[in-house]
Amino acid sequence: IKSSAASDVYKRQNMRREDLSKLNDICRGLRELRKAQCKTQKEVAEAIGITPQSYQAYESGKTLPTLENFLRLCIYFDVTPDALLGIKDF
Repeated sequence: IKSSAASDVYKRQNMRREDLSKLNDICRGLRELRKAQCKTQKEVAEAIGITPQSYQAYESGKTLPTLENFLRLCIYFDVTPDALLGIKDF
């Protein structure tokens, strides 16, 4: 039983690391896309209907966008969700 509990803890820790990796991919992707289009954080935020502070939190990794805002960002930057998540191959 103890081995099973330890296994569950290990799986949760690895999932957290994977989540953090995806978060870093999204943050880096948003920043790179915004800079490539010579936009400010405020311009992007206004275009998708959120506050500049919320957008800044996405880029800094303090929070993830909601699914709705994630899709709005994909449309705004004209990229696929996979591209914004940093997925290159399947």
